[in-house]
Amino acid sequence: MQREAATKSILIVEDSSTTRALIRAIIEEMGDFTIVEAGSGFEALKLLPTEEFSLVITDVNMPDINGLELINFIKNNPRYTHMPLIIVSTERSEEDKKRGIALGAMAYIAKPFKAYELQEVIKQALTGI
Repeated sequence: MQREAATKSILIVEDSSTTRALIRAIIEEMGDFTIVEAGSGFEALKLLPTEEFSLVITDVNMPDINGLELINFIKNNPRYTHMPLIIVSTERSEEDKKRGIALGAMAYIAKPFKAYELQEVIKQALTGI
């Protein structure tokens, strides 16, 4: 399927279908994006080579491959090192945030969060601010 180059593609990696739907709705409010969902880190790894994602938003606590392991894989793979990553997690400690950022995430948003907080970080990620 051909798509206009202007359409950005975002991968949401979250094991909670409710949270995935919430994040999807928040992104859809922002404009025309292609949104792909993965229910686990393993599923995300299978989806990564199928599309040129502009952004990955991931949870930390997931079955099989957790979000930090996923970020580590992405940032250590030359094909994906440029890809911005945002963590959205219930893990709220400063240590967790520092670890996520150190692995390569550009932002760490603790759940629960406000829609505008996530939208602002997504804008920054997609414009390189």
